[in-house]
Amino acid sequence: MRATLNIALEAARKAVACLRQHARQRSTLVVEHKGLNEFVSQADHEAEQIIIEHLQHHCPEHAILAEESGHHAGSEGLWIIDPLDGTTNFLHGVPQYAVSIALEIDGQAQLAVVADVERQEYFTALRGQGAWLDGQPMRVSAQPTLEGALLATGTPYRDASIIDPYAEWMTALIRANTAGIRRPGAAALDLAWLACGRFDAFFEYGLARWDVAAGALLIEEAGGRISGLDGQAARFPPGDIIASNGALHPAMLAVAQPFQRQP
Repeated sequence: MRATLNIALEAARKAVACLRQHARQRSTLVVEHKGLNEFVSQADHEAEQIIIEHLQHHCPEHAILAEESGHHAGSEGLWIIDPLDGTTNFLHGVPQYAVSIALEIDGQAQLAVVADVERQEYFTALRGQGAWLDGQPMRVSAQPTLEGALLATGTPYRDASIIDPYAEWMTALIRANTAGIRRPGAAALDLAWLACGRFDAFFEYGLARWDVAAGALLIEEAGGRISGLDGQAARFPPGDIIASNGALHPAMLAVAQPFQRQP
């Protein structure tokens, strides 16, 4: 499986090079609207195609689920790809966006790569073998309580129906004397940063499978925990997520209990 991880890592590096080139010419990009406050650019499409071609060349038997082009048939394993997580940041020149690649076998992620495009940091994991930042082992934080914990989140921008419960959920966490709540704008990086100890916990409504697949394995292999708001495995949809260093998970679940949604 390590050889397959290296294949995914090389695909991510190629996509990062593509995105960095487009970032230097951001004003010339062709941008489309997928929906309310949802954008896709020429850079998303090209980075995704680069990843798909690389994976299909080295792993032709695998299926692929990609954010922009959907499902590509295969008989063994499933690659889950987000070629540019944080497109809105990318289009505005905010240096917080990532490439996310995971390989699932029998419904369980076996390897993960999240690449921070601007910082050129590479977060990787192999199930049962650990997680690494640029090849060095990484672990979640040791923060024991919500008081003093630094949290990350993603605020609603598509579905008006969840704005009020989200605001109440965030307020409850602020009242728990947390050290602060950050909204960087790229969920895959939020999860990667939790895995390496920069954040202590994370919460968000309505994430997609490709937002979470790689980051979830990074967190688990770094000693943390990720779940739905009920503490069970996250479901997509609705994609409502809590992630933590593990020690904070019971407290995060207790705060989230009134804000659960039905799938």
